[in-house]
Amino acid sequence: MRKGLIHHRTDLTTIATWAMFSRGLQPDFPLAVQQQLARLKGPAQDDNSRIRDLTALPWCSIDNDDSRDLDQLTVGEALPHGRARLFVAVADVDALVKKGSPVDEHARLNTTSVYTSARVFPMLPERLCTDLTSLNEGEDRLALVCEMEFSDDGLLTGFQLYRARVRNQAQLAYDAVAAWIEAKGELPAAAHRVRGMDVQLRLQDDLAQKLRVLRRAEGSLEFESFQPRAVFDGERITDIVLQPHNRARQLIEEFMIATNTCTARFLAAQGTASLRRVVRSPERWLRIVEVAHDYGESLPPQPDARALQAFLARQHKRDPLRFPDLSLVIVKLMGSGEYVVERPDAEPIGHFGLAVQDYMHSTAPNRRYPDLITQRLLKAALAGEKPPYTLAELVELADHCTAQEDAAQKVERQLRKSEAALLLHSRIGQRFDGLVTGINASGTWVRIVDPPAEGRLSGELPELRVGQLLRVKLVSTSVERGFIDFVLTH
Repeated sequence: MRKGLIHHRTDLTTIATWAMFSRGLQPDFPLAVQQQLARLKGPAQDDNSRIRDLTALPWCSIDNDDSRDLDQLTVGEALPHGRARLFVAVADVDALVKKGSPVDEHARLNTTSVYTSARVFPMLPERLCTDLTSLNEGEDRLALVCEMEFSDDGLLTGFQLYRARVRNQAQLAYDAVAAWIEAKGELPAAAHRVRGMDVQLRLQDDLAQKLRVLRRAEGSLEFESFQPRAVFDGERITDIVLQPHNRARQLIEEFMIATNTCTARFLAAQGTASLRRVVRSPERWLRIVEVAHDYGESLPPQPDARALQAFLARQHKRDPLRFPDLSLVIVKLMGSGEYVVERPDAEPIGHFGLAVQDYMHSTAPNRRYPDLITQRLLKAALAGEKPPYTLAELVELADHCTAQEDAAQKVERQLRKSEAALLLHSRIGQRFDGLVTGINASGTWVRIVDPPAEGRLSGELPELRVGQLLRVKLVSTSVERGFIDFVLTH
């Protein structure tokens, strides 16, 4: 690292670029991609008479404050007897990014956008994902729409998928919308400018909460994920904060799960093999049982999502401050998700964490390649055409997307550790409260609360267990390697 002048953000960008290379990801776009971009005149146009004009609907996007790659829009409609209709529009990325094109080949290589605090490595060039294929406010764009109807208690009663033109009327951000929903802030200015958007947001929030209640009853696991974000003042890193899981995030999460479920069912009904997103029943369930026992709770000996959800809900109520730590432990023990190919006549594996049987990724084609694959399958099915991928291609892509997503997550984790090492470097020798988050052949891992950071526990250790609270001392950091080392103390 350079001495003298502070170059935290620049140094982290260099680390992130090398981390991408080392994990088999391509940090920059090749010349052929730039040449393809230069030939694009503007957003995709299509005069197909079957494309519906829904530009007059009061669509809105809700995303992070700094998000510029807008993948989906939502709009709700109240129906008689407490029922509701929901429209979710997903950007038609395939309209400009054709299979086998240079842009597509780069996207296929990385399979996902990689987000680090210092630099974002988008799956698609910025001119596409933040402009031509982004559902930007005030712009007409092609989209795939999932139109769903729900009963007064939130049960899905019907759905249809079709192509449409849409226009984002209000670009909104999670935290501002959540503050307004929870009566802690004013209606965001972008929503205030659109007549009736306040009523629209209330309707969407009400429906999302009904969907959330239903999924929890089925055993959907409610976690508070460990998502630290570095805060910069110019080049200098000044803090690390956790992203809150608020009502606006829940709203989008529920609508995306509903859309992904409908998409999976639609392709199955068409007799089309598809790329599903699954989380299998946890192989380390008995270890989860042990963790629950340490909290004075009992879980059944066989995987049971409802029982696990009930345990998590009780713990969240008892100790909300440390619930993210318990969430992190359980997520690690459950194992990661994967992409698999499922034939329409096969029994679905399902998603253990979400408590849904039919699930795929379809709502973020600017950011995830599996969603772009699914979009092409959908458009072919809607047009009555042959699927654009063979079964063998899908199987190969499923394995590749799983591997590359894992690589991208490792890059993001490595950078989070480098960020934390930068912030903690001046605090070597200080003591912290910590929690054991992992024990494996490579070491024992502990997370401290303030600032939120994870490191390795060094030295001679007694027998420890995941979830155990400890007092630790910071002994060393390595920004380049993303290493943070603690020792046990009193």
